[in-house]
Amino acid sequence: QLRLVESGGGLVQPGGSLTLSCVASGATLGGNAIGWFRQAPGKERETISCINSSNRRINYVDSVKDRFTMSMDDAKNTVFLRINSLKLEDTAVYYCAAENLALSCNLYRPGEYGNWGQGTQVTVSS
Repeated sequence: QLRLVESGGGLVQPGGSLTLSCVASGATLGGNAIGWFRQAPGKERETISCINSSNRRINYVDSVKDRFTMSMDDAKNTVFLRINSLKLEDTAVYYCAAENLALSCNLYRPGEYGNWGQGTQVTVSS
């Protein structure tokens, strides 16, 4: 059973940076598509980025692609999300998720991922 644990969130001032980690155990991430998602209070969970297991291509939602960088370390069975130039509207709980997807991960909604971490809170405030 794949288990995911996120960490790295916290309270950050606008303009700051964070690197979130998603450590997997119980199985290797390599055979799955992995996504980063976030959910702000009162809003639906949204996809931030995802990486395909087949070609390791990373997809970003347009609103974050200039500030967010997703990466994967197979040796550590970990995916990362680097967030630069944090904005107030980045405040949310950030989740990683994994799923064995047949098509490119950017074609799937959050609800189609079956393995989720517990999330890590990112709060951007001055």
